Amino acid sequence: MSRLQVVSGKGGTGKTTVAAALALALAREGRRTLLVEVEGRQGIAQLFGAEALPYEERKIAVAPGGGEVHALAIDAERALLDYLQMFYKLGSAGRALKKLGAIDFATTIAPGLRDVLLTGKACEAVKRKDRTGAYVYDHVVMDAPPTGRITRFLNVNDEVAGLARFGPIHNQAQAVMGVLKSPQTAVHLVTLLEEMPVQETADGIEELREAGLPVGHVVVNMVRPHHLDEDALRAAAGERRAEVAQALSRAGLGGARRGGLAERLVDPLLEQAAEHAGRVQLEREQRTVLEGLDVPTYELPLLGTGMDLAGLYELAVELRKQADDA
Repeated sequence: MSRLQVVSGKGGTGKTTVAAALALALAREGRRTLLVEVEGRQGIAQLFGAEALPYEERKIAVAPGGGEVHALAIDAERALLDYLQMFYKLGSAGRALKKLGAIDFATTIAPGLRDVLLTGKACEAVKRKDRTGAYVYDHVVMDAPPTGRITRFLNVNDEVAGLARFGPIHNQAQAVMGVLKSPQTAVHLVTLLEEMPVQETADGIEELREAGLPVGHVVVNMVRPHHLDEDALRAAAGERRAEVAQALSRAGLGGARRGGLAERLVDPLLEQAAEHAGRVQLEREQRTVLEGLDVPTYELPLLGTGMDLAGLYELAVELRKQADDA
């Protein structure tokens, strides 16, 4: 299984939730997973009910089987200071640049530089080993930018390597792309069974493939249950007013006479049933589109109680089960 798991998706699809659940699912049987945030929203801390994450790796959860989930909110300015120290040994000079505002200036006028620093820090965590030669983390999960920006975000080091044809910047960019374009990485896209997210997912997969970036899975999030069987769905799509009124009457909700309780319930019930039938049909159409993408798919249920730490563990168990069944 790929050591760097990148999770993207259209805004509103729950990509941060899926990334957190995936980190818990991977941190099983004593494994260590690092969950990385790159957008500065502190969404991971909110999901786990923790304080805002600093620019340091800290344990935030224990997975079933004793595995650990650590988290890191990557700050581009701090990552640039690390970079200057690593390759140029600036030390206090680098800190002086930060005080003068030069670091913030550099990352602001060159957005590509920010992406280079963010991806570089995540790839460093993937490759990091301890004194025994073992990897510090078994997996790194990145809560990445949305689908519309993910290919440019991951591919920026290719552009940098082409611009800087030699020296430490070129070597660093090539090393990062060596991870991102290898089997060590899988880019997962989160979607809903709705037309716009599915279309954005299809476009994102095409862009990733064209850039030579490895596509992992599509995760269909917040899947709602179907409450009606096939016969009921067909009935909801037609006009069955008299039969529904009689059924309500038999259920003890008043006579089927005009103006009675059963009569007054018919229209709203048929309206809700028709709405449900329409949604089911739309979801079937979007599933057909996803099947045509030729990408493995996982489905996660909509949790009626909302999202909390218990919900994350529930989604993690579901992801693990579907992965084991695949």
